[in-house]
Amino acid sequence: MIRLGLRLTLAGGREAAIRLVVTAAAVALGVMLLLAALAGINAVNAQNGRYAWLGSGAAFDHPRAAGTVAHDPMWWVLNPGFVGGQLLGRVDVAATGAHPPVPPGIPRVPGPGQFYASPALTRLLHDHPASELADRFPGHQVGTIGAAALPSPNSLLVIVGRTPAQLAHQPGAREVTSIQTIPPSSCNGEQCVLGVGIDANGIDLILSCVAAGLLFPVLIFIGTASRLSAARREQRFAAMRLVGATPRQVSVVSAIESGVAAILGTGGGFGLFYALRPAIAAISFTGAPFFTSDLSLNLADVLAVAVGVPVAAAVAALIALRRVQVSPLGVTRRVTPAPPRIWRLIPLLAGLAELAVIVGIGRPATTGGQIRAFLPGFLLLLAGLILAGPWLTMAGARLMARRAQRPAPLIAARRLADNPKAGFRAISGLVVALFVTSVTVGIITTMADYRTGPTATPQVRNTVVDNFQNPSSGNPQAVPMPAATLARLQSTAGVQGVTLVHTNPLGTSVVVRANGRGFMSPAGLASCTQLARTPVVGRCTAGAQVASVPVQGIDGFQASQTSTVWHTAALPASRLDRLPVTAVVVATNGAGAVNRVQTVLADFHPFLGVPETIAETNAYNPANQTLIMEQQLADVIILASLPIAGCALAVSVISGLTERKRPFSLLRLAGTPLGVLRRVVTLESAVPLLVVAVLSIAVGFGGAELFLRAQLGYTLRPPGVGYYGIVVAGLVAALAIIAATLPLLKRVTGPEVARND
Repeated sequence: MIRLGLRLTLAGGREAAIRLVVTAAAVALGVMLLLAALAGINAVNAQNGRYAWLGSGAAFDHPRAAGTVAHDPMWWVLNPGFVGGQLLGRVDVAATGAHPPVPPGIPRVPGPGQFYASPALTRLLHDHPASELADRFPGHQVGTIGAAALPSPNSLLVIVGRTPAQLAHQPGAREVTSIQTIPPSSCNGEQCVLGVGIDANGIDLILSCVAAGLLFPVLIFIGTASRLSAARREQRFAAMRLVGATPRQVSVVSAIESGVAAILGTGGGFGLFYALRPAIAAISFTGAPFFTSDLSLNLADVLAVAVGVPVAAAVAALIALRRVQVSPLGVTRRVTPAPPRIWRLIPLLAGLAELAVIVGIGRPATTGGQIRAFLPGFLLLLAGLILAGPWLTMAGARLMARRAQRPAPLIAARRLADNPKAGFRAISGLVVALFVTSVTVGIITTMADYRTGPTATPQVRNTVVDNFQNPSSGNPQAVPMPAATLARLQSTAGVQGVTLVHTNPLGTSVVVRANGRGFMSPAGLASCTQLARTPVVGRCTAGAQVASVPVQGIDGFQASQTSTVWHTAALPASRLDRLPVTAVVVATNGAGAVNRVQTVLADFHPFLGVPETIAETNAYNPANQTLIMEQQLADVIILASLPIAGCALAVSVISGLTERKRPFSLLRLAGTPLGVLRRVVTLESAVPLLVVAVLSIAVGFGGAELFLRAQLGYTLRPPGVGYYGIVVAGLVAALAIIAATLPLLKRVTGPEVARND
């Protein structure tokens, strides 16, 4: 029977060859996407591991951070910065002996007046004038940081050499005797990272999102491909049963036929993955692109796909033959399958109920508990949509049949009502994609509305704020502002105004806003003359000399405080010059001036505060980093799941046409116009698509609302125009795919088909 199965598969005529090629190509695409998802998970962990060394300054007292080799202590300070809106990581080091620990990617610790820069930063140093970037780093570049220390190919990193005297008393300075090797994902609740990389909560988020949002459509696609021409194969195997073949023999032939196509497709999928790996590496769903080598597959991944996909295809074929095993005569007589029952709605309702219960009792305290609580609910919703789809398709078909006034809708409705499972199967992938899109966009849109500040207006892009904040305590720290530094700032090309925020001996407060809520914050004092030159900060009342303003300089969550009128402070302006400064706000006219101002402020106090624009503050605020990663991950899932669903739809429609070419040919012989048949095919896919799509979107928004209320206490905010554009584009693309398959109808239906079959 093995030889017979191979002969039927490889030498069974043009139809068998076309089925083999189409199935193998579909499986290859699905396998490629599956491998990309698995390799992406490995890439996240590989990238995260290269963040570990940046946490050395926070690991000095961690029992697991100590290396096995004793080194002379080395002073270490990690500070962020910005250039052109990109995050710049700066590590200042000072060796205290001849054998300090050496960070990865460099041959030795730089001495005073030397620095190593990453390749991307090196290019920026060459492209920018020294006043905009190079002057921030004392001395000269002595080498390039290697890939072993770079989380991403475009990482901006610099390691600057100093003397021990320069670093020993700086805020945030630590003595380290070893380089951190524990990745951020292993450090939740432990002082072994310093705001870099992705912690275990973030890794769990990525794993759960990929599993629920991407692998599900990919597996549906592979299953759809393995069922190509299932009805035609059922007829052939039923005929074999009727002439004496045993169920075991039929199963062997079926497994051989499906297995060969799956094996060829799996091999092609591996080839596609490795061919497209550089392009996949450029997708930055963690916020940074990957090195191509990060997209690796371990032995377990290779075996799971190389063995699992062919086995799954064979199992799917055997399941598809269950009617042949039970009643081959019924298959040959085309017995109408039993209609789906209303119980199929139960899992969908159970998923909504599970999420509603969490809203009522409150979310678990730990991240692991939250994932265990929410993930089953969303998986129930996904499975519930798939199970409920045939019943909804049947309900929509029966409604269409009652209202049909033309032949095409009536024929399509009767065919859908007779076999709603087959009708829904064609659009199941797209339904899942719409659900995933609705959930992710609903959650991300709401969180962005509550949490993020502005990043796009010229004012927020061109206003630099430097908060002098102690990196150890996080508290504002006052420093004296030398007259020379102030004069240098005011004379920098492109600077339109400088406002100094001084300490407040009056003890007054102002209202600031964060995460959609206002709260009282200690006030600083600013000159009204200076405020007039930096209008984004706000303004004084008429005739006032000094105003109470936010001690951090500006409330970054507001697009502009131009209309804000600050309360007058009962302090003469002449006393401000004697008070230390907690923040500096500088208004500029563009990106070049921003870089020059950041260079001046970084040179003034490189270890205290981060000179950044308001846009950079909002974009890289630690509270928003998880949200940014979620947005990028959601974009990847949406952009990947929609093409997967489209491919599954195309495969299903083509399979349906080839399986029904005999009845369609008979209809043509009976005088049915080809246009009517085309409308029948279109309606058979469009009706379940539109009916279930509406439910899928509603369930997606419902799940998002319940998650937001339980997890964050937020109320779902309506998505923007972009979401509706995605939905409309997805539905239009689906209809276009259906239309693209219609020319095949003329070729597969005709007198010769009816005669030969």
